[in-house]
Amino acid sequence: MTLVHGEQDSTPTNGERDSTAWSNNGPWETLRDRKEVLVVAQTLVYAKRLHDFYSLLASDLRVHVQFTVAPHMFNPGAAEVLRALGGTVLPWEQAIRREFDLVLAAGSQGMEQLHGPVVRLPHGAGNIKLSRRGAPDGERAAIGLGPEYLYWEGRLVPASFALAHEEELLELRRSCPEAVPIAEVVGDPCYDRIAAALPHRERHRAALGLRPEEKLVLVCSTWGDGSLFTRLDAVLPRLASELPRHGYRAVLLTHPNIAAAHSAFAVHSWARATAREAVTVVPPEVDWRPLLVAADFIIGDHGSVTLYGAMTGAPVLLAEYPHRHVNPRSPAAQLARTAPALSPGHPLVDQLGYAAEQYRPEEYAAVAARISSEPGRFDRNARRLLYRVLGLGQPAHTPDPEPLRLPDPLDSIAAAESRRAG
Repeated sequence: MTLVHGEQDSTPTNGERDSTAWSNNGPWETLRDRKEVLVVAQTLVYAKRLHDFYSLLASDLRVHVQFTVAPHMFNPGAAEVLRALGGTVLPWEQAIRREFDLVLAAGSQGMEQLHGPVVRLPHGAGNIKLSRRGAPDGERAAIGLGPEYLYWEGRLVPASFALAHEEELLELRRSCPEAVPIAEVVGDPCYDRIAAALPHRERHRAALGLRPEEKLVLVCSTWGDGSLFTRLDAVLPRLASELPRHGYRAVLLTHPNIAAAHSAFAVHSWARATAREAVTVVPPEVDWRPLLVAADFIIGDHGSVTLYGAMTGAPVLLAEYPHRHVNPRSPAAQLARTAPALSPGHPLVDQLGYAAEQYRPEEYAAVAARISSEPGRFDRNARRLLYRVLGLGQPAHTPDPEPLRLPDPLDSIAAAESRRAG
């Protein structure tokens, strides 16, 4: 990675930049005596998840936000997302030599090497997946909440742990009680953004190019064993052969880790081979939330996107659900007990009709209520936490939640993906 910075003619030319020139109070800086914040994005998912946190600091002249990408097996795509912001992206080797006033992270990899108070946040909703490794008593913690994610050589790494729901405190107390004192429930930014966008659903649908009578079927897959993607060759051909072309539009949304591991080219090629151009493949960098807001039906698995779908009023069909890997106490497990399962032996359109007929808003609302116990209050809660760690007074205004951008038309997304895939 390269350092992105506003360089001037006086930049040192001795073959290696003087590291002190790029630190706080460096001689070439216009604004000095600022608090230094480092945003650590190990993956594209983490980079996008962190946006709702660091954007709370971005307009404050007292704060300097910089970025880095920590080592991770799913690195591809993370650096590009950060560079697109136009900010400073520090090489990891430089970031671990610097001192920061605040470090924001959604993952644990490399956090023990950084210098500064770390604020951790979950990178998904509902603490759904279970760790592959069991505790000494044989019980498996939810991923992100066990000591293996929070401790390094006997030291609790985060200074604060931002959680979305009170239930997560109970999970943390079960799996890592020593971390409970640093935990704070702030809410879920995606929950708040989706909830704010739902009254404007028709605008999102129009932006996508959907006709008023057209039904959007959103097929969403998490990554790894037991995901819908492992059944792609069984699900996508049915969308191509069974959905009427003039009444339905199908979209495939896959977890960015799949493209990071196999390449976006492979994901698009596999989807095109099985769906015969009947499904629009959404690239990893596109915001999935407007698509969820616009969806009429969701075919999903145990991933976070399917869980957020419980908020939208769209009936859900579960195409895959690996019970052994899912936290039985999670809202995703409750959704699996609520939503019907996709059946291989019945017509797809009939199954979508069945899901709509059986849809009970109060049952889905009960699932959605378990995503955030601070609905609509994420921005103010998270900003209070960040400024407390920074030791600064908050700006004298209530933070305004950033609304979801209207999406690009599906035809434009499909054309761009086809060009990229060759």
